[in-house]
Amino acid sequence: MTQVIWIVAAVLVTFTVGYVGYSRYLVQFVELDSSRTTPAHKYEDGQEYVPSKKPVLLGHHFSSIAGGAPIVGPITAGAIWGWAPALAWVAIGNPLMGAVHDFISLSGSMRHEGKSIGYIIGEYVGERGKDMLLWFAFLTIILVVAVFALVVGIVLNAFPQAATASLVYIGLALVFGVYLYQMNAPFIPGTILFVAGVFAGVWVGIQYPLAIFELAEGAHPEGTIVIFEGMTGSWMPGAGTPALNGNSAAWVPVILVYAAVASALPVWTLLQPRDYLSSFLLYAGVGGALLAIIVGTIFGTSSEPLVVDSSIGAFEGFLGVDAVSPYPLFPLLFITIACGTISGFHSLVSSGTTAKQLNKESDARLIGYGGMLGEGLLAATALSTLAVAGLASEASGGGIGGALPNFATGGGVILTSFGIDPAFGAPFMALVLVSFLLTSTDTAARLGRYMMEEIVGMVGSGTDTGFSGGVGSFAGGRYTNPVIQISIAYLLIISGQWTTLWGLFGGANQLLAALALLTGTVWLANWDRSKQLVSTGVPMAIMVVITTLGLAWLAFYENLYVNLLQGGADGFLATASAFVQMVLALVLIYLALSLVRIGYGNISSARTGREPAAEPGDD
Repeated sequence: MTQVIWIVAAVLVTFTVGYVGYSRYLVQFVELDSSRTTPAHKYEDGQEYVPSKKPVLLGHHFSSIAGGAPIVGPITAGAIWGWAPALAWVAIGNPLMGAVHDFISLSGSMRHEGKSIGYIIGEYVGERGKDMLLWFAFLTIILVVAVFALVVGIVLNAFPQAATASLVYIGLALVFGVYLYQMNAPFIPGTILFVAGVFAGVWVGIQYPLAIFELAEGAHPEGTIVIFEGMTGSWMPGAGTPALNGNSAAWVPVILVYAAVASALPVWTLLQPRDYLSSFLLYAGVGGALLAIIVGTIFGTSSEPLVVDSSIGAFEGFLGVDAVSPYPLFPLLFITIACGTISGFHSLVSSGTTAKQLNKESDARLIGYGGMLGEGLLAATALSTLAVAGLASEASGGGIGGALPNFATGGGVILTSFGIDPAFGAPFMALVLVSFLLTSTDTAARLGRYMMEEIVGMVGSGTDTGFSGGVGSFAGGRYTNPVIQISIAYLLIISGQWTTLWGLFGGANQLLAALALLTGTVWLANWDRSKQLVSTGVPMAIMVVITTLGLAWLAFYENLYVNLLQGGADGFLATASAFVQMVLALVLIYLALSLVRIGYGNISSARTGREPAAEPGDD
């Protein structure tokens, strides 16, 4: 049988070559200069523009980009088409496309005062292109918030220990923010103290699990605290759908409200300290699992052989394992794996929060390019947990039912290589997953506010509360905009259309990545006519084709044909959701293709000399 270590070896080789070689070339290509003043220093305001130490910012950036998608996506793809196609796309596509996308997005934003990719493209193609990209990004953000909040709810239901541990580390982060930024206390001793507190929180979670309602199966871990004991929460909106029961459905609005509140707070209050602290948890989870695979394979110390389970094939055919509802490998493999290889959401993080906190330009290599490779390692870890755990019979089609339990269960088996009991290892890996998700969810809500602020033309990010009067103020306000986002996201979640919602999220996210690469290509073309455009232009063209076809499949086959015409959508909410998702997919395709046409026209003009080339916006 195939050993899981080959999955790890494949990504380590290609990622090392990419970082040592290709990323160094890209640094020279965009002419990073550590002596140049970054936006974080130029516009320091203590709210959004805050210079950050490289390890702190790397922790925030990695925690923000590495949500649940690089876990759920590769596991789902591996279950449907086999582990080999999923591994190939992650190992090759990540260093050549995803890491380039993140690095260019961060560098471009840094040269344009920390502005978003929408602002950057508007500088060169005009307000119409800017508004189209911003609207595309905002719609994608809502899908991100919906999907991540849904996944958090399911994980906290499956592993109540992670709920308590999450509360502990959020509380520690709030205190650490005061310790670090208000008290100006020593950084390294504080790191040691509070990181130890985060890991102690894992132990607290295992001792005192937390649930809102009685778990669906009626069996709580020992010591579980049930807030509404004796009640199942079956009346909660969304309960009874394929993805949610009463307890998980109750966690969803809690997570959404948390995201709204956290996104409105100054970054030093929660976002920076929490992401930095949780990054140690994430590094331990991902790095520990990868090292455990190596140790367990070489020394045979794991409780089970670290080989690919017989239920997971190397290649399951072009249409996948589910012949009743076929899923063509092209183009659906790429939008299913989503963030493990390339993610448009990362361009919003890079140009939304990270660029506003970059201390030196040279930090962009590790944080931008290296951060994306870190997400690829997470995808490889997720694929390894699937390979070890195999698929439960009720989760033979992959999806969320197989992805989340397998990550925690398989991770627990892998960690036995270090002598860690699965009773601790599985909840620990569940907490790792929740940590990724929570940071990404409220960061997404914050980025959505940034997008809307630019759409309505607000001056001074985060200064308008949303109650000063007018539609524009309410739409982009610091406190009102997150409410708009979470309300729409909640309606999508409770419809129960998980399968198409995940596909729509993946397609929109990948298409946004193509538009971010288009933005980078436009910037480079206008900056210097001699700049080569292959590094960004080729990945952009590939992603436009793949994602446009994928969204078209979801719109016309999955939603129009299966859900609406064939009656696959059961009930009013499901039918309404299918219709909304179909329309949304078509709107996203229209916006993307229109932007590609406008961007191509600008690039042609800049390269042929019909219009004067513009200097990068770093003045």
